[in-house]
Amino acid sequence: MTRIGIALALVATLAAATPWNLAADANLTLNQNAYTNNWGGGATGLLAYALNSNSLAEKQLNSKMNTRSTLKLAFGQTSTQDTSGNWGALVKSTDEIDLESVLRFTLGFVVDPFASAEVQSQFWDKSDATLSRYFNPMDLNEGLGLARQIVKHDKTELVSRLGFGLKQKFDRQALVVDTFGLVADRENRSSNYGGITFATDFTTPLAQEKILYTSKLTLFQALFYSEASMHTGSTADYWKALDVGWENVFAVSVTKVLMVNLDAQLLYDKEIDTKVRLKETLALGLTCKLI
Repeated sequence: MTRIGIALALVATLAAATPWNLAADANLTLNQNAYTNNWGGGATGLLAYALNSNSLAEKQLNSKMNTRSTLKLAFGQTSTQDTSGNWGALVKSTDEIDLESVLRFTLGFVVDPFASAEVQSQFWDKSDATLSRYFNPMDLNEGLGLARQIVKHDKTELVSRLGFGLKQKFDRQALVVDTFGLVADRENRSSNYGGITFATDFTTPLAQEKILYTSKLTLFQALFYSEASMHTGSTADYWKALDVGWENVFAVSVTKVLMVNLDAQLLYDKEIDTKVRLKETLALGLTCKLI
């Protein structure tokens, strides 16, 4: 199924028959302030930057096939100044790579068969302070099932998908810890999941098209896990919990080059943390419409 999903997505992306619906934008946000060490009041300086890019390539290949690919890239760092005026090292504040391709077979039925493939990673993995790894860890997601375009009007679109999904997780040179909690070795780790996948994508302009609202909800219910036998105790069944991802983005165009971006993301994966994880980013910066 993995090969089928990736092959279908690549064929759809490379095919050329009708004009593509292309969109791409990039934005840069900066925040900087500094103080001399005699300023007083306990104030400290801050230097932060973030680069974000969103791209879309969509095409109705023919009357029976539609392909849609999205790419989201983000990277940012922050440095703080102590009360003596010294600047600390830059630390990551955001890091994301997300590429997804969906091929829908538009056969004129109530629902459309689909095949999807997605790659998720990050540019710079600093989860291990002793080793820098790039494009790690990496998650591959594939899906086969049925989709329905619920709303399609001008720039407003709502599409939902339900089907069977596979997940592969890869972690290069991961730490191996022995029974005493000491690092014993490093190894390349991989795991496989299979289950039911559901996704809903919604996009609509607001406030006379000055605001673009984008929402994506993903659910994954694992039915099997390749490493299940290796887990024991109270956490043995954590992989069976429903995985949830929900991201909402409000992109406000103040002028042609000035933007305000609000990104709120909710994640729940019990294997990573038993509580819901939240991320919120509010940024004012410069934007550029590439296409």
